[in-house]
Amino acid sequence: MPENMEKLKNSLHKIYGESEKSYARYTALAQKYREYFQKEGTEYFTSPGRMELIGNHTDHNGGKVLAASIQMDTIAAAWPNQSEKVTIVSEGYDKPFVLDLEDLGSISVNNGTLALLAGLFRGCRSFGFRIHGFNACISTNVLSAAGVSSSASFEMLLCAVINYFFNDNRMTSIDYAKIGRYAENHFWNKQSGLMDQLACAAGGMIFLDFSNSDFPCVEKTDPALMLEGYDILLVNTGKGHGDLSAEYSDVPLEMKNAAKQMGKNLLCEAKLPLLLDKLPEIRAHCGDRSFLRSLHFYEENERVQTAKEAIRNGNTEELLALIGDSGNSSWKYLQNCYTPSDTREESVCTALALTELFIKKTGRGTCRVHGGGFAGVILSILPAEATEEYIRYMSRFTEKENIFRISLRNTGAVHVE
Repeated sequence: MPENMEKLKNSLHKIYGESEKSYARYTALAQKYREYFQKEGTEYFTSPGRMELIGNHTDHNGGKVLAASIQMDTIAAAWPNQSEKVTIVSEGYDKPFVLDLEDLGSISVNNGTLALLAGLFRGCRSFGFRIHGFNACISTNVLSAAGVSSSASFEMLLCAVINYFFNDNRMTSIDYAKIGRYAENHFWNKQSGLMDQLACAAGGMIFLDFSNSDFPCVEKTDPALMLEGYDILLVNTGKGHGDLSAEYSDVPLEMKNAAKQMGKNLLCEAKLPLLLDKLPEIRAHCGDRSFLRSLHFYEENERVQTAKEAIRNGNTEELLALIGDSGNSSWKYLQNCYTPSDTREESVCTALALTELFIKKTGRGTCRVHGGGFAGVILSILPAEATEEYIRYMSRFTEKENIFRISLRNTGAVHVE
């Protein structure tokens, strides 16, 4: 076996825990690169999707989050082209994306992926980093519209490419995340924070504290031993996230309105006792849901802190209980498991109810809404020996192909050495 092939397989085994399937995937991408660009040289890059375990909708008010990167990832074969043009060939698109780095201003905002790319490249320069032309072929197995941050995975992958080729690996995961946020905020009309990007960029199981939004605190731990003996599943409930922008926007707005009644800008600037003291004013001026969502915020922060200790102590059962408590809080207090305007369509609630019945029978496991909520996906964590029965059980509600086994990984957005 050639030395470089052996080296690549060893690197892939460290990332994925296996090398045969991943090696075939990477070499197929390299072949596509050679066929399109008529070039031999290439370097490989990977960026994972992510799961949010605790801290649902808290980052935008300076809250705390427990998240983890997953084995589903976006990969690239790339090489500099000694020009100021970037050409990206991506699976699922008929034509390549071609951008002139000297004429990014000609690309209109909200022009889909092209605008996102322009935002990323302008963001790199705005934050003081270099970028020049390169060619890339990109492939992904990160589920779209499933709350696992397929767009953030894509963004962080390109940051890894730019970091390796043009910036001597000086860029940090926080730099990556800020560039991704800049692109989404200014070029994609998506008011995202840093959580999705950081979880993809850093890798592993991470604790995030957004009380300083410009310099969030990131603590990383290896997820290898946590949830041992359990399977992680995502269940697509059958309804996507389209036309939910108003519901998403209302969550941070209502929390910030409650903060204003406490004389603050963000909930992280106050404590739960002050929220309770100001309950009459919040109910009168903001409504009950504003109070309940704010209560969720403070309880979530406490759960993240407790989860940190559970993970340090290797207490999987306590961690599962905390994830379940977080999910119940999302359902009752945050109220992002359904849309009030459509009570006939409550697929997330139905999937959670069915899963809770199953867990009562097995005696172990947990479930929760996953991602932004209101529609889409739930997360189930079940004993491995119960997984096949659960898939059969849930297939009466959603098709079998809408249930996905997920595994965690410790590697973030990186160059594959």
